[in-house]
Amino acid sequence: MAQKICVCGAGTMGSGIAQCMAQHGFDTILFDSNQSVIENAKSFIEKSLLSLLEKKRISIEDKNSISSRLHFSRDINECRADIIVEAIVEIESAKTDLLSQLASINPNKTILATNTSSLSVTTIAKKIIHPGRVIGMHFFNPATVMKLVEVVVTDYTNDNTRQAIISLARDLGKTPVLCKDAPGFIVNHVARPYYIEALHLIEQGIGDFETIDTLMESAGFKMGPFRLMDLIGNDVNFAVSHSVYEAMNKPARLKPSRIQEKKVADKEFGKKTGKGYYEY
Repeated sequence: MAQKICVCGAGTMGSGIAQCMAQHGFDTILFDSNQSVIENAKSFIEKSLLSLLEKKRISIEDKNSISSRLHFSRDINECRADIIVEAIVEIESAKTDLLSQLASINPNKTILATNTSSLSVTTIAKKIIHPGRVIGMHFFNPATVMKLVEVVVTDYTNDNTRQAIISLARDLGKTPVLCKDAPGFIVNHVARPYYIEALHLIEQGIGDFETIDTLMESAGFKMGPFRLMDLIGNDVNFAVSHSVYEAMNKPARLKPSRIQEKKVADKEFGKKTGKGYYEY
């Protein structure tokens, strides 16, 4: 069992992953080079733990213990752990640059997991020294609540890396699903039509955001496509759509929507910015 975890990237997803790790007994470093992002992460986690305390899901002793296991840092040299989970921006070069730095300051046995939603784990792995330790560990938002974790293996991934990440996911109370590296993995490949067809309906003037969401929810979906995109973040969702579209050789049915492209350009990412398809 891993004793120490490092999560790199203190945005919404990284903060949630780090909190989840600490809640399940792991000493956890949360790294980000941006001090304001670190401060936001501290506030986010504190509010989350206070909410759990108020709902009597944890005790004050639990809260203090969880907090004591979390360490925040802007110094990449402190990112030394048994398992490192990268959760930064969905840009391949940024991920490979960071993981290369982490590989250089950690032992060869340190596992390097990427939380990428759709980028090729194989392409990332082959640029890292000892690529057998590189794997995808794709959490879903909110990471403290959602049970599914996609464990994405490449032809490089060794057995120890695969088993360690599956075991970690189970230790976190998650349900790990093993899949081979492919565009969008499983969930984001299957989910693209849900978002993109809904956006196409808007482009054609067939319905509005609220109507489409309400209809899909009445049909049994927990969240309509627009509410779900706002929760995920339109920046993240658009990046995934673009990545899958490119990786699948640009089929017309998966072409990203100009509506969402404009939302991203206008920084209307959804809940995290206060405005997306809805206002919050």
